Amino acid sequence: MRCFRFIFVLPAILFFLSGCSDHTKELKSLTSYVDPFIGTDEHGHVFMGANVPYGFVQLGPTQHGQGWDWCSGYHYSDSTIIGFGHMHLSGTGIGDLGDISFMPVLGEIKNQRGTLPDESTGIYSYFSHDNEVAKPGYYSVFLDRFGIKAELTTTERTGFHRYTFPGSDDSRIVIDLEHGIGWDLPVDTYITVENDSVVSGYRKSTGWAENQKVYFTAVFSKPFNDFYLFDQKERVEGSEVNVQRAYGHALFDTEENESVYVKVGLSPVSIDNAKENLSIELDHWDFDRVVAEADDAWNEQLNKIVVETDNEEYKTIFYTSLYHTMIAPSVFHDHNGDYFGSDHKIYNDNSYTNYTVFSLWDTYRAAQPLMTIIHPEMIEDVAQTMLNIYDQQGKLPVWHLMGNETNTMVGNPGIPVLADIILKGYDVDIEKAYEAMKVSALLDERGLDLHDKYGYIPFDKHITEETVAMSLEYALADWSLAQVADMLGYSDDYDYFMERSKSYQHFFDPESKFLRALSSDGERFREPFDPFKTVHRSDDYCEGTGWQYAWLVPHDVNGLIDLHGGGDKFVNKLDSLFIVEGDLGDEASPDITGLIGQYAHGNEPSHHVAYIYQYAGYQWKSAERVHEILTTMYDTTPSGLCGNEDVGQMSAWYILSAMGFYQVEPAGGKYIIGRPLMDRVTVKVKNGDFTITAHNNSDANKYIQRVKLNGKEYSKSYIMHSDIEAGGHLEFYMGNTPSDFGSEIANRP
Repeated sequence: MRCFRFIFVLPAILFFLSGCSDHTKELKSLTSYVDPFIGTDEHGHVFMGANVPYGFVQLGPTQHGQGWDWCSGYHYSDSTIIGFGHMHLSGTGIGDLGDISFMPVLGEIKNQRGTLPDESTGIYSYFSHDNEVAKPGYYSVFLDRFGIKAELTTTERTGFHRYTFPGSDDSRIVIDLEHGIGWDLPVDTYITVENDSVVSGYRKSTGWAENQKVYFTAVFSKPFNDFYLFDQKERVEGSEVNVQRAYGHALFDTEENESVYVKVGLSPVSIDNAKENLSIELDHWDFDRVVAEADDAWNEQLNKIVVETDNEEYKTIFYTSLYHTMIAPSVFHDHNGDYFGSDHKIYNDNSYTNYTVFSLWDTYRAAQPLMTIIHPEMIEDVAQTMLNIYDQQGKLPVWHLMGNETNTMVGNPGIPVLADIILKGYDVDIEKAYEAMKVSALLDERGLDLHDKYGYIPFDKHITEETVAMSLEYALADWSLAQVADMLGYSDDYDYFMERSKSYQHFFDPESKFLRALSSDGERFREPFDPFKTVHRSDDYCEGTGWQYAWLVPHDVNGLIDLHGGGDKFVNKLDSLFIVEGDLGDEASPDITGLIGQYAHGNEPSHHVAYIYQYAGYQWKSAERVHEILTTMYDTTPSGLCGNEDVGQMSAWYILSAMGFYQVEPAGGKYIIGRPLMDRVTVKVKNGDFTITAHNNSDANKYIQRVKLNGKEYSKSYIMHSDIEAGGHLEFYMGNTPSDFGSEIANRP
């Protein structure tokens, strides 16, 4: 069921620091098009709260509700809040963080989650969405139980709270170091009261990130009358407490509508660093100024792509999507250069910006390629972060979170990300990067030993399931590595990894035309086989069905076409994907959402599929499907994402596709042309502006008739990263009937 809501957004106010460039003053006000509520319902899992682009701090509400749909700590269906945590994830399939939670209350409360619907059993309060405001860099809500208005804003490493209390002689601000999100459990927490307005401490926890540490210092705008310390429910005397579940209560007298402010500095390294981060980023008490500066920071980033269209809903979806892509990766070092390494040692390096939160199985497909276009200033630091992770843990990141390797999801997704950066010409230590990719590809873990021995992972040799998905993901990583080997002239390595990249051929069943799990003798496909049925993480695929994994060969679509017996047979099968109906089964993964036939836009293995028609010369079919996905799988309601956001991937697909292209091959920068949704797009790229114009564009005119690049006729159904990066003008001439654009073999990818 769709939930509809009307949001009245005031025009964004830009705040300009002295010394800002003229360019900053020319920014369009685009934050008014961002609606952070989009994706907070259904399975979107997006972050709700205040933050700045790529900040360490994501300050927002954590709710009483728990479970898969609360991986970010917030779900639109919920009307409770247990606190305002300083760290949240956005669009993940596992919950964690929620660290360093603050909660304004009145009088004595119980230091526990409590039970519904009796608020007196715990710390939580009910609230109404009618009294909730969210925009980039700012969040506010009214806590019904206490009659308190909470407002939040942030800088990169600090949270800034404004709590407006009723008149009371027992107003309190609770520091809760017990509650996190998802799997998170505290193992060691500490609070020390330094004086009547400063409290510091740390929270060490285990969960998805097995060894996570967050240090903080909190400065209050007025002295507290008293400060109570707790070992969970038991009051502790003295000025400090070091237990598994520490709480602190700052007590105040407040007049009616009096605001109490709290500034909180965070660090993954130490309390001293948290203090330094706070002193550098937030040396005043002007809350509204910080809100304006956060708005300015978001506008600076959103202006990297300026779109023109008469459809206001398209603009809202576009800029909310762009906002979602800039929540992570997150800055993960302090101002003095300290950061928490993957070997859990402290390092100091101010030569680059260190990052964390790498959901690479998702983001290698679109979010990372988008970053190579619009964030050239970040790419080399992302690569350096990955190389340092390799040095510290012996392999490239798989799914990296707060200095911890979670090893979540299948494949070697760090390889295509790093290869893509190298092949696009960014300044990286290529030999070191090549070493990191090659070592990671040759490890004897997660089925790689079998992948190397057999050329695929046999279902009767691997102790877990998902052998087809594993092999296909390793194959596309091998292909990416081979391209770098070729660039460096390592012909033997090129041949070796290219051969491994063809492992998908072993799984191809010539009768059913599906990729099926194969035995170690190469003679038997696993039986029984039903391409519709799936069991979550317990079958031959990973969060998908045989229908959805039949196309996961983005590195060699032409080879897959050959296996099908040619382009027409391939296209007939591909057409069936978007039409055929079937029962997924009772144990299907909840990630399989956004279905068109058996195409599942709500999960990443399908994201390239609408673009592979071009390889067979049917660009117009791609245009039809891309248009359908753009206009039916995204909307402006809280349910406006058809699946898990996955740390920017769902939104990055929309951004690239709405501009008119998508990178199918996992590395190298070949963008397949689909269907531009916007009338005009101006993208700030490495060497200037790249402008995309769609002439005679409308929902009906979704078919490309012809294309010009920099004023010259352009006949290929793809465009290279080098063409985009150089700046220039790409023009699409649209019509309401299919054309033969891109159909000739010479013009196909």
